[in-house]
Amino acid sequence: MIKYLASISLFPKYKTTIARNGKLACASALLSLCALQAQATTVQFQTSLGDFEVNLYDEHTPITVENFLAYVNAGSYTDSIIHRSVDNFIVQGGGYTWEQDENPARIETNPAILNEPVYSNVAGTIAMAKTGNNVNSATSQWFFNLKDNGANLDIQNGGFTVFGHTDAAGLAILESISDLPVYSFQNSFESMPLMDYTTDDANNQVPVEYEHAVKIYAITILDATVDTLGNETPVENERIDSYEPPSNSNGGSGGGSLTLLGLLGLTCLGLVRRKRTPR
Repeated sequence: MIKYLASISLFPKYKTTIARNGKLACASALLSLCALQAQATTVQFQTSLGDFEVNLYDEHTPITVENFLAYVNAGSYTDSIIHRSVDNFIVQGGGYTWEQDENPARIETNPAILNEPVYSNVAGTIAMAKTGNNVNSATSQWFFNLKDNGANLDIQNGGFTVFGHTDAAGLAILESISDLPVYSFQNSFESMPLMDYTTDDANNQVPVEYEHAVKIYAITILDATVDTLGNETPVENERIDSYEPPSNSNGGSGGGSLTLLGLLGLTCLGLVRRKRTPR
């Protein structure tokens, strides 16, 4: 696994914008927006390394699932990218789009949602990313657990909300993404997996182009049934019962190894922010 700290600009075209921090708002407002949309349990991730399905936990993490589906229904994740990969830990997306012949763009976010740490961060599960020291700060970004990260993520920062899982085939695709070399750039992208991009390219300051990024071409709804878990039993987050928020962090938790999971979506000011219209 190669990790290269590049001193060059990440993108050939570079524009500046001002970040808009999401504010925690009552979840009911967001849920009302989603009420007319399809309630989905199974969605398909269509990526540049293969397609896989994810079963969502509608009944037990309803706020998180409806938040995720709001972005899906708006087309926000169409032509998005995997912007962070940590070997034997997580693969993260949901923060940026990148269409061919255009600049990368930050996904326009809805208000932050309430945390729902019901299930454990075991291998193959999808969870919401958030900022350090802020339990209720999840917006658009999500990550997949490549292994059982429950001992850390089930309690860190109030616990990271798991809201679905993929199967063995999906985990294999995620691991293939994790196997790609990763690079760090000045534009606040840390551990970004790239295809057909080498250390020599970085040494020669070759700009990262569209074809180098790991793309999420689309996330589509396959099954609109609210409960399709059947006999499957997700692993419950039993550790959260012993969680005590630090007295000096307004209910948050120390950053630890996952602080950047949310911060990446807030600190990179060199990207165009684009709001997609529903499709």
